[in-house]
This record gives sequence, structure tokens and C-alpha cells, in this order.
Amino acid sequence: PTPVNVCVEAVLESQIQEVRVVEKPDAPDGHEIQEVYVPPLSMSENLTKLAQKIDFYKDESDEKGKPTSEGEKEEEEKTGAAFQPSLWPWDSVRTKLRTSLTEMSVLLDILNVSSSKEKRYMVLDPVQQNAPDPKLAVQLMSKRRALQSAASVLQSGAERLRKSHAEINNKNDFHLELLNVRQKWRLKKTGTSILGDLSYRSVGSRYMHNGVFEVVKSSDLTAEGEFLAQRGSLDVVVPTELEGGAYIQVEVKSVPDTMDLTGAILRVPSGIGPVRSETYWQQKLEKAQNVLFCKEIFAQLAREAVQSKASIPHLVVGNQIITNVFPGIQLSIVLCHSTGKEREKKLPQYKMDHNHVLEHSLHQLLRENHFKNINFPAPHPVTALVGLTKKRRLAGPNALSRKQLMDMSDSESMLDQIIKQTKHNVLRLRTMQTIDGIAATLSDPQLTVHWSCCNSSTEASCRVIITSQGYDLRVWHSFVIIIGVDSLKVIIKEGRVFFLSFEEKELQDFIMWQVSQHQISVSQNLARLMGWQIMSTSTAMGVSDLESSGTASSLILAAPNKERILAIKSGPSSGIKVFLQQSQKDNKNRVILPDDKWQSVGADYQQVDLSKFEGRNFASKLELLLATFSHDLSSSSS
Repeated sequence: PTPVNVCVEAVLESQIQEVRVVEKPDAPDGHEIQEVYVPPLSMSENLTKLAQKIDFYKDESDEKGKPTSEGEKEEEEKTGAAFQPSLWPWDSVRTKLRTSLTEMSVLLDILNVSSSKEKRYMVLDPVQQNAPDPKLAVQLMSKRRALQSAASVLQSGAERLRKSHAEINNKNDFHLELLNVRQKWRLKKTGTSILGDLSYRSVGSRYMHNGVFEVVKSSDLTAEGEFLAQRGSLDVVVPTELEGGAYIQVEVKSVPDTMDLTGAILRVPSGIGPVRSETYWQQKLEKAQNVLFCKEIFAQLAREAVQSKASIPHLVVGNQIITNVFPGIQLSIVLCHSTGKEREKKLPQYKMDHNHVLEHSLHQLLRENHFKNINFPAPHPVTALVGLTKKRRLAGPNALSRKQLMDMSDSESMLDQIIKQTKHNVLRLRTMQTIDGIAATLSDPQLTVHWSCCNSSTEASCRVIITSQGYDLRVWHSFVIIIGVDSLKVIIKEGRVFFLSFEEKELQDFIMWQVSQHQISVSQNLARLMGWQIMSTSTAMGVSDLESSGTASSLILAAPNKERILAIKSGPSSGIKVFLQQSQKDNKNRVILPDDKWQSVGADYQQVDLSKFEGRNFASKLELLLATFSHDLSSSSS
């Protein structure tokens, strides 16, 4: 017969839980029967239901070994007689090991459950034991022995370290010291010799000198056979042109007077002269590299000075570069290199004012050149040329002219930047001296200068405030001076801008003109406070004598009853003067006019002697003068 596949599976129909009879008018019988089914069990519920059918308290292993009937007992006796136990000698060992493994697994599970963070399954109660009686003497002895053993271990270790350190110091290891040299300097082995590099080629230098030095083993005997105590097991041999000490000296001095205004030293070595043979190799290499650095700076400046197309050519003589900064001011850059083989000459002692700006610039400018030589702008896009700046990339879209492109291609040389910074330093020094000189000689009004701390190497600014003592909170005048390379830019309080040259006289005349303007401003404010009427004011008088510089200002004030008139004139060079015009009532030859306000017309002005008034400055004297005339008027009217 052909086999037939029969599928046995659980019935999907749900069991009926309840049968309900519900009245329904639409049904033929008037009611309807509804069945409520039991919802099917989920997988977890079904598993729980099946697990409940298992009796975990019943041991089936014991029942399997016991016969349940007489027939089974007979069969067991027959099979037992025929069964022979295993003769494997390790069978008992295997059984015991399996039993031990089972017990250890159960014990491990118990420990895991009891040592868990949540004590929900098992808790092990600690068993309290009676504390033993403390034995202080025994504890003290044990602690003392422990400390003695620890101290002996530390002392033995320290002694071993001391001995090893002494052996290292006494023994000059050439390879160990060579490793120290290699960590600080670039070395390579060429044949049987070890060569090093002192140059700055790795950071972008293009100086022709290779800066190669050689590392050799030091010898305790000189060529003459004399014994020398060497500081190390190796020595370095530097080129002869890099021996000794060197530094760059920058001087800015007045040609007629040969007086140093400011100076800068690039780097002053500890001792200018030959380096002793027993000098440590690190000091030798540092001094040799300093000589190479100074020579590279001077070579760069000399090449730029020769190639420069300035209106006044630069002079390069030997190891000195001379150029004119301002008329009568000379810039001198000198390379000083001493190897100890020259004859000693007594040079004149110059007192130099050290300038940290120029000293730092000599370092910074050469470092910037090195950085530009190896660091180029990234191409945008990646297929573009390397080194094309953003301005040149945007030259086409921005439609730049040929002049703009030429200006973009021009770059300032290192010498030009130093000259610009020198001009700025000289001009700033002149400005400071001019302002300080005026402030020291001028007692009324007072000048206060506030220098800005946010300056650059070619630009600085300061604010000059003019005040009168006792009236500085009410009346003050200020202007800002921006110091450039070869000119000054002055911004006054009204917003007007003036451009001055590098001449000291122009700045001095401008400050005196601002002082005269301040006196007029003080007079106007005092007149308003005292009740006087301002009839006219002018910042540029068209009458009287001309001033040597600038223009004079005038102010005409009238008393409250118009019987007195004060005329104030303030000039940069003539100073301040006050004139008084009184009424003509006491004059016999006065003109008869219908109104008293015309009595002062045509009267002569008489100069007031301000030196006879009490007061610390012009503002206090003018206040006393206005108050006196106002008091006389009030007393006469009463």
C-alpha cells in the first residue's frame, strides 16, 4: 500500500467559555444566542501550562532501578547474571570527578546568587565570632619587625641605585652620549665618520652654508701630551668659519652729534671670543648655530640692500650696512664676529638704549621668511597651482587692474621692513619727547597723555587731554595722534583730521594751537555759568598781528546789563590776553543816545593785567574777574 502523509496539529478553534442569550427584536425567535470564547494562550503562558504538568519532586532515577512487578524482577535476575561490570580501572575516578564537578557547579551557582546586588533569592547571614583578646606586645613586635624588613629592602635598593649611578658617572659611555646628541641634533653616518647639521634647512632656510659638524671621540691627551679632564666621552668639531661668538648690532644715531638714539642687539653671547676646547659639546653647537644664524641675517640684508632701488642708495661696506632713515638720522647694521684670533683693540664704549622691538623683529622677520619658503597656501580647487594666494585667485572675478596686480606681486623685503620699523621708532620717540617737553614747560593748562597698549611694529597711537586744574571735570579738550612710519595723523574732538610730517615743529605748533582753543572753550563755559552773554567767537582772527604758527582765536563777552564788554584773544605763540571796555556814562564827551545800551559803543578797550589776580591758572583768574564785575553791577543797581 502507498504511504499517506498525515498532518497532526493542534486544533485552532478556541474553547467556548460562556453562552449568552440576548434579546433581539429582529431575530425570528425574538432572541439570539452568543458564544464567548476563551482567548488563545501566548507562548509564555503555554510554556507555563506545560511546566505545571511536571512533578519536580518525583525522582525517576530511583524508580528505573526498582522492578515494578514479579515478571520484571525475574527478567532483572536473568540479565544481572549475564551482565558483567566494566573492568576499566579509571571508571571510579571518572565517576567521582563528575560528582565533584556537579557539586562545585552547584556551589558556584549558590555563590553567584548570594553575591548578586539584588538580595532577592538568597541571603547569607554572617556568623559573628568572639573577638580575640588583643595582645599589644605581640602586635608591637610584629609591626616593628615589618618596618625593619621594609626599611632593609629600601636601603638595599637605594644602595644598588647609588652604586649604579656612580658607575655610570665614572664610566664615559660614548654610545650613550651619542644617543643624547642625536636626540637634540640631526646626525647621519657617512663612511666611518658621524656628521651633524647646524643649518635651518629643515625649517625653510636657503642659506648656502651647509653647517656640517663632526662628532668624534674625546681624548684625555692633547697634541702636546698634556692631560685634560674631559666632561664627556665625545667631542664636536665645528667649521672654522663658525667658531667664536657673533651678534648683530643695530644702531640708530644722529649723524652730526653721533649720539645713539636707540639700539638693538640680536643676541649677546655669554662671552665674545674663542670657545675653549674643554667646553661641553652642547655649548659649542649652540654658539656655532648662533654664528650661522647671524651670518644668514646679515647676508639676507646685504643682498637686499644691493638689489634695492631706493631713492637714496644703501651703503654696504664689509660687515656693515648703512642707510639714511630721516635727514640727519642714520641706521647702521653691523655683524660682529669674534674668533679670538684677532688682535685686541680698545673700542670706544657706546651707551646704547636697548630697543626690544628691533631685537625681536630681527628674529621674527627671518623666521617668517623660513616659514613662507616651505608653507604654501592650499590650492583651490585641488587641480590649481600650488602657492596661489586667495587674492590672486579672485583677481579674475573681481576684475582687478594691472596696477593692482603689480602691487599684489610686490613684496616687502626684510631690509625695508626693518627700515620702516626704525622710522616708526624714531618718530614715536620724537613725538614722546615733544609732548613731554611741552607738558613740562607749560604750566597752564595741563597736558595728559594716554598711550595705547594695542600697537604694532609700524603704528602706535596716543590720546592727549588738555585740562585746567580745578575745572577738568567740566571743561577738557582732547585729540588723538596716530604715529605711522614717516607721518602723523591727528584727529581732533570735532572729527577733523590733520596730517603732519615727521618734523617736530609741526607737532609742537599743532599742540600750542589746541592749547589756545582750549582756553577759549574754558572762557565760553565760564561765561555761560556766570550769566554773561557771548556776543561773538572766532577760531581764526582776521585782525591784530599774525601768529608765527596757526591762527589766533577770539571771544567777546557782554555783562548782563551790557555796561561792560570783555574781549579775550588766545594765540599759539602770543598767549592769552583779556581786554575790557567800560560804559561812557562818566565820559564828558560821550555821545548823547536815547538808549543806554549804546553807551558802550565806540569806547576804547583796555588790557587787563591778569598777573594781579589771584588764582592758580587762567580759568580761576577769569572766574574771579567775571564774578567781580557781576558783583559791581549788582551793587550799583541796588
